[in-house]
Amino acid sequence: MKITALNPFQIFLDIWRHRYLLGQLVKRDVLLRYRGAMLGVLWIFLSPLLMLSIFAFIFGQVFHARWPQEHGALPFWLVLYSGLITFNIFAETVARAPMSVRGNPNFVKKIVFPVHILPMVPLGVALVHGTFNFLLMLAALAGTGTLTLQALTFPLLLLPVLFLALGLSWFVAAWGVFIKDITQVVPMLTQMLLFLSPVFYPVSAVPAFLQPFYRFNALGIVIETSRAVIVGQPVLWSAWGLAFVACFGVLLLGYAFFQYSRGEFADVL
Repeated sequence: MKITALNPFQIFLDIWRHRYLLGQLVKRDVLLRYRGAMLGVLWIFLSPLLMLSIFAFIFGQVFHARWPQEHGALPFWLVLYSGLITFNIFAETVARAPMSVRGNPNFVKKIVFPVHILPMVPLGVALVHGTFNFLLMLAALAGTGTLTLQALTFPLLLLPVLFLALGLSWFVAAWGVFIKDITQVVPMLTQMLLFLSPVFYPVSAVPAFLQPFYRFNALGIVIETSRAVIVGQPVLWSAWGLAFVACFGVLLLGYAFFQYSRGEFADVL
């Protein structure tokens, strides 16, 4: 394994160098997903709008659900939605990563093609969806009279999750080439993680003996932190900083592992 594979400056420089190609691959993926649909890419906006409407009706009008710690006028469904935005960016990226290389053998067999950007495409698509979800959430906050300037920092707090998702994507994309079962296992694990992460509940609601697991879960920390700026609570920057460092470490190791493994991709595929 080359030392440069663990050089963060080299990694980001490499990503910047291929930014146009990456952008085109993300654009192609988004357009292909909605090609043939009557409303086309309009579904990027309609899907989160329908989901948010269902949340508002089910949790607000049917169950009259309340968060364990009530946050003033902020409805339960908006608190829940803020956590889902964070988690869905992570889940969509990692769940699609196992097929990012295996599903593109023509690119892999081209010597000059930067194969390592393929696992980044699901992250780019997830960010497109996440952006529309975030804008819709801001509109809902404004509509309920609970929008604050602090809520605008929400995207910045997601940076550790982006590092974590990309690092794990490089890992599982490489494994997916050699172990086909990974394509079945990873989506199932991300579904399980949805209920094991503080999306539908705060960490304070978890039994005391399980709380250390949640306190040191980088994904859970970012979900709680990003939700804090939406509900107007102070951000625990020390925990967020630890999550940032841990997720950045996963990014470096994932990139290094992918570069170490990529030499055998063409032979396997």
